[in-house]
Amino acid sequence: MLTFNRVSYIHPNGDRLFENIDLAIHPHEKIALIGNNGAGKSTLLQLLAGQLRPASGTISLETKPYYIPQHTGQFNDLTVAEALHVDRPLRALQEVMAGRATEEHLAMLNDDWLLEERCRDAFAAWGLEDISLHHTMDTLSGGQKTKVFLAGIAIHRPDIVLLDEPSNHLDATSREQLYRYISITDHGLVVVSHDQTLLRLLPQVYALDRHGLTLYGGNYDFYSEQKKIAEDALQHDLKSKEKALRKAKEVERESLERRQRLDARGKKKQEKAGLPTISMNTFRNNAEKSTSRIKDAHADKVQNIARELNTLRQEIPDLDKMKIDLDDASLHPGKRLLEAHDINVAYRDRPLWRHPLTFSVTSGERVAIVGGNGSGKTTLIRIMLGEIQPTAGTLDRAAVRWVYIDQDYSWIDLRLTVFEQAQRVNDSKLPEHEIKIRLNRFLFSKDAWNKPCHALSGGEKMRLMLCCLTISDQAPDMIVLDEPTNNLDIQNTAILIAAMRDYRGTLIVVSHDRHFLEQVHTEREIVV
Repeated sequence: MLTFNRVSYIHPNGDRLFENIDLAIHPHEKIALIGNNGAGKSTLLQLLAGQLRPASGTISLETKPYYIPQHTGQFNDLTVAEALHVDRPLRALQEVMAGRATEEHLAMLNDDWLLEERCRDAFAAWGLEDISLHHTMDTLSGGQKTKVFLAGIAIHRPDIVLLDEPSNHLDATSREQLYRYISITDHGLVVVSHDQTLLRLLPQVYALDRHGLTLYGGNYDFYSEQKKIAEDALQHDLKSKEKALRKAKEVERESLERRQRLDARGKKKQEKAGLPTISMNTFRNNAEKSTSRIKDAHADKVQNIARELNTLRQEIPDLDKMKIDLDDASLHPGKRLLEAHDINVAYRDRPLWRHPLTFSVTSGERVAIVGGNGSGKTTLIRIMLGEIQPTAGTLDRAAVRWVYIDQDYSWIDLRLTVFEQAQRVNDSKLPEHEIKIRLNRFLFSKDAWNKPCHALSGGEKMRLMLCCLTISDQAPDMIVLDEPTNNLDIQNTAILIAAMRDYRGTLIVVSHDRHFLEQVHTEREIVV
């Protein structure tokens, strides 16, 4: 069992990430941990794994969990065995088998005589037969690294497994295998993911946000329903509070007008009565004080309602705050953009694809490119965009305006600030204030305009790119998405989906995420 008791975490720079978190994870319990980027999900997993220490509170670990990280660059200089922490017991086993056993070797081995066989079987189960324990991690692809750590579950046989975005780099076949494992395992699981297919397999959802950690008593679909109910209630409260604010301002105005009319009538009566100047001054002072009291009384009420309204508006989901309005592409539907006949690419005199590719793409289509890791999906995109030429077959390509969006959003110039990047695509010479209005629509407030692009998160880069597409004087004829959701949380994935649904042009998508492909309405597939 793992327990958090009023746990808080503070970044080394002094920023508080979260505080007073309570959590209990029982054996065999399966939990999804969701939240926006920056909420602290990965940090919470690292605290559970014992890799970080809390600023306050206590963490009780009755069993050591097995942790699969989202980012694996820190393991690049290690061998696969070292990354999996089996290098020392395996060496001890080899020494024992060679007749050089010592007490230290036996203690290290801990009677685990089947370790080597278990490693071999675990690697075979994840399709890693060609990967040796002596390989260095930097020679593996992102998908292979993830599968190495997934194989480690069967090797270490933990009670609880912590998985941070485990499906990010997996192809469709490996994802299905991961889904099967999650469905049938009796291990306790805590899973951070934006993969909604995966999330639906987990019976409980915890949501981490600035208010803390909230348990929803059901899977991701149940969570989504509850969030929808809460958002509908928020919209109702917003409308009610906006109505109350209008009413309060109207009452304030009517009260002041009524007071002014009474004061004016009183002044006329006193003037007709010929009262002395000192009496008229006293009347005027009393009238001004009365008007000031009315103003103060109503101003307090208006300000209180306005504060409450502002608090409610801060709770509005970012997607509802945004205004995504991409222009339509200029090409008429049905224009032939790409025509490929038996194309292939040779690497070291060997063709990349076992069967040459023949396909066509017409304007207005939504096409998915699918295939396993290393099957050549990105190579096909580069051929489509004219960056490389096929070594066999023919490809006819129409002259079109296109935008290529990869998982790192490398179209963004990291040397520029947010505002400079927006100005760079300002072909129609929009005035500066209009550029800033567009940035605000995409959640870049005044404080972010001078932020360097290299400091942006994946979600922020995606939103800046969408903003730039609305600033440019003409929408692209074709948008190519290459695993665009790998570094996005659920919220920013929803923003990207909404933008692509509204886009009226040709869309080509590489993604292993079936939910994403369905949501952006891809119509057919090119299989590589």
